[in-house]
Parts: sequence; C-alpha cells; structure tokens
Amino acid sequence: MNRTVLTRLLTAGALILTPTTLAAAPAPQPAAAASTSAALTPAQEKAIDEAVTKALAHSGVPSAQVAIARGGQIVLAKAWGKAADGMPARPDQPYQIASNSKQFLGALILKLRDQGKLSLDDKVSQYLTGVSGGDEITIRQLLSHTSGLRDFWPQDYDFVDMRTPVKPAEIVKRWGTAPLDYKPGTRWQYSNTGYVVAGLIAEKAGGAPLWQQFERELFQPLGLHPLKLDDTNKPGFPQGYHRYALGPVVPATPPASGWLWAAGEISMTASDLARWDIARLHRTLLPAADWAEQEAPVILADGTNSAYGLGVFTRTADGRRIINHGGESTGFLSQATMYPDSDVAIVVLTNADFGSVTGSVTSAIADIVMPRDLPLDSGEAPRTADARAELEALIAGKFDAAHFTAHAQDYFSAAVRKDYRESLTPLGPLTAFEPAGKPKLRGGFVNRTFTATFGMRKLAVSTYADPGAKGAWEQFIVMPSDD
Repeated sequence: MNRTVLTRLLTAGALILTPTTLAAAPAPQPAAAASTSAALTPAQEKAIDEAVTKALAHSGVPSAQVAIARGGQIVLAKAWGKAADGMPARPDQPYQIASNSKQFLGALILKLRDQGKLSLDDKVSQYLTGVSGGDEITIRQLLSHTSGLRDFWPQDYDFVDMRTPVKPAEIVKRWGTAPLDYKPGTRWQYSNTGYVVAGLIAEKAGGAPLWQQFERELFQPLGLHPLKLDDTNKPGFPQGYHRYALGPVVPATPPASGWLWAAGEISMTASDLARWDIARLHRTLLPAADWAEQEAPVILADGTNSAYGLGVFTRTADGRRIINHGGESTGFLSQATMYPDSDVAIVVLTNADFGSVTGSVTSAIADIVMPRDLPLDSGEAPRTADARAELEALIAGKFDAAHFTAHAQDYFSAAVRKDYRESLTPLGPLTAFEPAGKPKLRGGFVNRTFTATFGMRKLAVSTYADPGAKGAWEQFIVMPSDD
C-alpha cells in the first residue's frame, strides 16, 4: 500500500495539504489518472470556497467539512462555519457519517469471507434464530438491501421510541421478526434492519465486538481514527442542528444510544473518509476483487439492476460513473462520492439534517475539478396534488391529524406547526409544486420528494406515506433548496 506524507498547515479553518509520496510499488491507477493533475489551482480553490459559502448561507446549515482526493492524494481539507455555539468548524473534528458506515461493514464481511469465517451465501439462520425469512435470506442480501426485512428507521426524524436506549437484539426482535416486505432477492428496498442483522453475524463469525474488528481490520491499517457516533453526542464535538420548515435553526436532540450501531455508528473527519476512498480507488487494503465485488450492483430476480452493491451505490449520474453513499443521523448529513474514471473522491459533511448542501456542494465541486456540461434528468409520479394541498394547509395553520400517521402526529407538535406557519407564510403564495424524483419504497412507505416554488424562492419537500392513493403521511418535511 502506498503511504503518503502530508505536510499540514492549519490556517483559517483549512488544512492545506502538500503531498509527497514514499517509494513503494505503485497501486493500480484508474484509466484517467495519468492525465489528471492532482493539485487544485488557486482558481479552483476559490470557486470551491464560494460554492460552499453560498450553500451554507442559502440553506442556514451551520457548517460544512470538505475533503477532496485526486490522484491518490488529499488535495483539500477545509471546514466552514460553526461546529457548535462558540466552536468554529475545523477539518480535524469528527462529524457523524451515519449510513456511510455501511460500506465499512460490507468491507469487513468481505474480509471475514476471505478468512474463511463465513460465506456471503450463508443463510441468516446459520447465525441467528427467529429472524423472518432467516432460512432464505443470505448475508449478501442483507448487505445489498434485497432481504425483504422491514426498515426500522425510514423517517428523517427521530420517532418516539428512539428516546429510549436500545440494543441490536432488541431492534432485530421488533423489526426483524415482522413479516417480510417482499420475497428475498426480488426487490431493492433500503433496510437499516438488514445491517443490524449483518452486524450481529459479523460479531459471531469474527469472534469479537464489531468496533474491535473495524479497528483491527480496517481503521488501523489505513491510519484512520474514527469514533463511535454515540460517543460524539456530547459537548466538545460538533453539534447537530435541525430546522422545522424555515423556522429557526436549533440544536437537534440526538436519539438515545444504540439506534445506529451497525447501520451507521461511525463519526470521522472528511479527510479520514477520503483516505478510505483512496484505498477503494487504488485497490489497497482489500484485494482488488473484493472492492470490485462490493461495488458490483446486485441483480434482482427479474434481471433488474439494483444500482447497489454491498454497501455502496454504483451508477452513472450526470454523465459520470460514480460510486457513492450518503448518510443521515439526527442533526448531520454526509455524502461520499468517488469518480473512478477521474481518480477523484469528494467528501462533504454537515452538522444539519436539513437542506441539500451535501449534494449540491458535491455537484459543484465535481463541476469545478471535472468540468462538464450535461443535462440533468428527473421524473415523478402520483400524489403531487395531495402533497401540495398538505403544504398549503400547513402554511395556513391547518393540520388534519387524520392525514398523518401516529409518528408524524407526534412530530408535528404545536411548536413545529408554528414554525411551519410563521416561516412559510411570509413567502407569499405557492406558485409551483413539482416532483423532484421518482417515488421509492423504504420501510414499508413510499418516499416522494418535491420542489415547492414561492415566487423566486424554492424549497425542498421530503415525504414518506403509507402505500395507496390516500396513504397517511409518515413524514412531511420542508427544507431549503439550493436551486
């Protein structure tokens, strides 16, 4: 494995990195690497600074931490804004990466397979009893979100149960014993529950606690220094923030301990996540065949390409081949995106669970370091009129509880409804309301996103609803849009 010596100068919240590479056998290079100059130009750095600054100002997100790797080197690590009251954001602070942790569990299980401790085609029942479909679901299906196990946390908010600490076995007992959402291997549906089951299997097969295996097999060999997410929900670490519609930005109260575990338990710096991305792009730490296997999209029973491998998405977006994943915990969002044809990785972390800064900043940086001019594509389906009517009702101060599930009714407290009404009413009439993507299934709900336009101002609306033409809303969250 190549090792890189980094000269670090901490200035104005940025780590300016001057890379020099020690002599070693060269790692496999992506096809375009030879023609890609690693270092950013001053103009590129200025454009990135402007893009992040604008996104934060527009959205109200308190801070962002960004790392960029190119040509096997970290060429930028910088932070903007405030990590917490009285604490400026710095690039050496661990942010919660949540579901970006899934690729680490996938990699660990591949290592356990290489060590002869399990097979990806082993059935769940070989390790755990009582899991629905355990005699049919394979470890591969757990990691690829094709198991059919009901997702325990599809919402973008903490439901009432999450105020009480939980153990992995308790999650499995409640959600992992529910009837399967579909026959294993026939559909793709994101399932945090599947990753909790996979984590328990990794502990049994590896003979050690999950975090201990992460440290030994993945973190230490790469010189990474992550922390457990639950251990960073306290003073001295970046504070997560939330916002109800366009109401005030307020500190978010994290869930009780144990809820993310194998589904998203890692806090780390953007630079450490970028180092992990470099290992993937240059096929170090794991055999090249293992990285390729993790990235290969799983094919469903009917031949459909799921676009998801064993902990990462792999697809072409905006004309570029990408490997990526996002993550959300209470008060935090993360996005890690790799462009193998250009040997580029972009990591964006924020301490807010609203807005679309992680996505918009990733796209902006990609265009800065890999210019292109390709049109975007989007599509949508039903319930647009229903969602628009629900938004207009909330703006008018009306809330029909019969339209919402019990979880959403708990979410929309009097204070939350007040924030929606008082922050959205001044925007004036709703002039347009359009779908912003195709509907997706998750956790037994249908996920739809929309763009709401008020004159010159655009907002994003993220919804989950029970299936059916008039399914109750499980989630109806309004947030700033960067468009």
